[in-house]
Amino acid sequence: MPGTRTLDLDLLRCFVTIAETGSFTRAGDRLGRTQSTISLQVKRLEEQLGRAVFARTPRSLSLTPEGERLLGPARQLLRLNDAAIAELFEPDMTGRVRLGVPEDFATAHLPAVLAAFAKAHPLVELEVTCDLTLNLLDKFHTGGFDLVLVKREPSAPLEGMRVWREPLVWVARDQLAATGLDTVPLVVSPEPCVYRKRAIDALEAVGRKWRVAYTSTSLAGSQSAVNAGLGITVLPREMVPPYLTAMVDDPDLPPLYDTEMALIEAPGLSATAHRLAQHIAAALERGA
Repeated sequence: MPGTRTLDLDLLRCFVTIAETGSFTRAGDRLGRTQSTISLQVKRLEEQLGRAVFARTPRSLSLTPEGERLLGPARQLLRLNDAAIAELFEPDMTGRVRLGVPEDFATAHLPAVLAAFAKAHPLVELEVTCDLTLNLLDKFHTGGFDLVLVKREPSAPLEGMRVWREPLVWVARDQLAATGLDTVPLVVSPEPCVYRKRAIDALEAVGRKWRVAYTSTSLAGSQSAVNAGLGITVLPREMVPPYLTAMVDDPDLPPLYDTEMALIEAPGLSATAHRLAQHIAAALERGA
């Protein structure tokens, strides 16, 4: 068709990587290119589109409205391309991939996702570790993981791409658990824990007294403590078991805001690990 434009997938991959890492330098590290090459590719993409996709200042980098509109379709095009390549050339993909993930998210969402990847790539060795988000990040930054899924605030200027958004709720044994309490008893994970911090910050923001009534390193332990009436906790809405109660719009408890799951790739990632990252992102997007 006369006048039809064709987008260059290599330029789109550069664009998406910058959007996910928040930096030309980090995008270059991931793609194995110099910063000047990354800048040139962005310039070529913007010339091809006839509009800017990034707003740049000496201290900040953000997507323009046009860049925001392009990001979703660009990711879809890259996934279709990579899936076609995988179908033709990667049935015998091998290697080991080390993945770090929070326990609650691993329990609820990842088993089917990882099982599908293992079935498609039976020669790949998956090594999955469950831990608290901040512990996962510490180990990731010292080379302990190829990929990590971590909890973060929606506004946090962190690396990685968002793959899941979680509405958080207060969880108790029954609807009356927080009624008439002068001090809110909390069931939490040990520090550092994103949900623990969210619970405490929310209570302190409205002047509610609180105390840590029960600390558990496991999701099952926390749920058992709540079920025994030892306190209340914070969980993603989808992870509230049927024997506990989500305290939605409870006047005695402050509102909780969404949190996010981000997928972060280590620099110099192997093709096998990158394929797993693409698989996780695509599977969670379909399920979100």
